[in-house]
Amino acid sequence: MKNIYLTGFMGTGKSTVAEALSDLTGLSCYDMDKLLTERFEMPISTVFEKKGEEYFRREEKDLLRSLSEKTSVIVSCGGGIVKDDENIAIMKSSGTVFLLTASPETLFERLKDDVSRPLLKGRLSVEGIRDMISERAEMYEKAASHVIETDGLSPAEIAKRIVIDATDITML
Repeated sequence: MKNIYLTGFMGTGKSTVAEALSDLTGLSCYDMDKLLTERFEMPISTVFEKKGEEYFRREEKDLLRSLSEKTSVIVSCGGGIVKDDENIAIMKSSGTVFLLTASPETLFERLKDDVSRPLLKGRLSVEGIRDMISERAEMYEKAASHVIETDGLSPAEIAKRIVIDATDITML
């Protein structure tokens, strides 16, 4: 069975939904941001500050490549994974890509107290989030096999929708 990749803007619930999907299907789950934090032995925001986004994106791609060699796993991707066409190709060739979306208003409510998001620095407003989503919309859509709107849904409800939408997911 192919892998399941969860993509979307920060705050759409990728990590939480990945865990709910893992509980529902029994598949192993990998959270790229958590794995990268462990690899760096520091928060991602600190990596951005000390080494820059380009360094982070190289390490992120390296991790994605290694995860893509696994089969039948769930991968919660970082919000910017789709900024690189090679990452999109890696995900599509080894799995099914689900784009989780939410309104800028919902995302603002979820993110307004989170100071660990380096790309939101100076942009943490509904308008700032809307602009960032707009900047990435084409890339998100290019990567996605399925789109699931998360507004008003629990992680368990989103996980069920993923199972329903994914014709190549076999319940274990």
